[in-house]
Amino acid sequence: MSDTIALFAEEMRQMSEQFPNAQIQPNCYAWMKVREIHYESRTALTIAVPVTEEMLNPMRVMQGGFIAAAFDNAFGPLSYVAARNPCVTLDMHTQYIRPIPVGDTLTVAVRVVSRGPVSLHMTGEAHNAKGKLIATASTNMIVMR
Repeated sequence: MSDTIALFAEEMRQMSEQFPNAQIQPNCYAWMKVREIHYESRTALTIAVPVTEEMLNPMRVMQGGFIAAAFDNAFGPLSYVAARNPCVTLDMHTQYIRPIPVGDTLTVAVRVVSRGPVSLHMTGEAHNAKGKLIATASTNMIVMR
């Protein structure tokens, strides 16, 4: 485990202790087999999600909703550690560029663009294993107090 990922794990552990009734990493995070790749404290997170058969649409490529869920699985944890409080999504906009097939890996990199006392604005990009842009997204989150 890299030092940046160890820091992320520690900050998530602290969140779990601070908010014991919250499931800090939800079941969908584990179901999508999310793997953290890189973390910049309270500012950026990169994850990898394998594209599996269960995620395919009728055209046999990753369904757009799962691409959006991958973004949400990066935005969510980053928002918690960035705000040091639970957050909820106010809106999320996803723009799809090209398909990604089964067997490939979707790498999602998200970043905090603006942080206020009650909200966060974040953006992200998703790429395939060859580095081709698959989708972009932006979100606004409300910090729960």
